[in-house]
Amino acid sequence: MVVSYPLLGILNRQPSYGYELKRTYDRLFGKDKPLAVGYLYATLARLSRDNKIVEQETSEPSGGPERKQYILTSLGKEDLAAWLAMPEELRPNTQAILYTKVITSILVDEDPNYYLDSQRLAHLKRMHELTELRDRGDPSLVPQADYDLFHLEADLRWIEVTAARLETLTKEIRSERERY
Repeated sequence: MVVSYPLLGILNRQPSYGYELKRTYDRLFGKDKPLAVGYLYATLARLSRDNKIVEQETSEPSGGPERKQYILTSLGKEDLAAWLAMPEELRPNTQAILYTKVITSILVDEDPNYYLDSQRLAHLKRMHELTELRDRGDPSLVPQADYDLFHLEADLRWIEVTAARLETLTKEIRSERERY
């Protein structure tokens, strides 16, 4: 996932310090994979270099060390707006791992049903976990849980269709293998 645009979105709300940015990012986007501090500051440095944010040194009223507050620039706002308005390019997944494992299992004379069955069970378990997570009621979790659930449902449909076509697929792959 691109980290810079969510950070620009957070800064669009209000200027923030690095730690506040990390905490907000992790709460909204990094539930399963928190943002590494080093990656955060490297991203902030690139955004600053590209004039999408500015750094402002601030002193703590208690006399503590100076800290950097990050502020979104008009260029940063324009870039964020352009990114949000641009539809994502659809990329065909011709080498998806599920597909690759099925074809490879046929190539090595293994039963692809074994892989499909274990994948089906793993998907169902994950769907159960996501449903529980979604049902806990944290509104910030619902869209991501739904997104993941819909993708898992699509994978399950693909598994079912592929399982129904395995005999034909196996014959085709084995006959092609014999030609070479």
